[in-house]
Amino acid sequence: MLDKSTFREAMAGLGAAVNIITSDGPAGLAGCTASAVCGVTDEPPTLLVCINRSSRNNAAFHANGKLCVNVLGAEQQALAAHFATGSLTIDERFAAAKWERLATGAPVLRDALASLDCEIESVTEVGTHTVFFCAVKAARTHDGARDALIYYGRRYHRVGADSVHAAHAVARAA
Repeated sequence: MLDKSTFREAMAGLGAAVNIITSDGPAGLAGCTASAVCGVTDEPPTLLVCINRSSRNNAAFHANGKLCVNVLGAEQQALAAHFATGSLTIDERFAAAKWERLATGAPVLRDALASLDCEIESVTEVGTHTVFFCAVKAARTHDGARDALIYYGRRYHRVGADSVHAAHAVARAA
């Protein structure tokens, strides 16, 4: 069986978008930073979000039945760190940015690169994490060539539009 540290080291080589997952409802306001988000299908629009069961947000996501995946831009690294720390109250976390609401009522980060507002359709427990399968009810993107924020090698990194265009050029030339 593969040991935990070897698995974690291998996963550090898997770059992923940085997101703030938010919710509001009967269980109250919740929000945390997560990179374990993945599109499942576009018909119907569905994504999955993995949250550690020990996270104080996990129970709120379950009870509220909705969440919003807010994809962060590179300039929002401090906000990602803000939502990743357990030492701040939920009110302190949300006070650090401006929020709106779309279809479900979950908080939508006003200047996120993209926001996917979802209802939780099903839940699966796998090891230490809960996998939320989420039906996307509304989405918003922002125009402009802003850089994205990814998590790779246990650190935040900026991925710019220039990098993406260069990668496409290399792929076309190959």
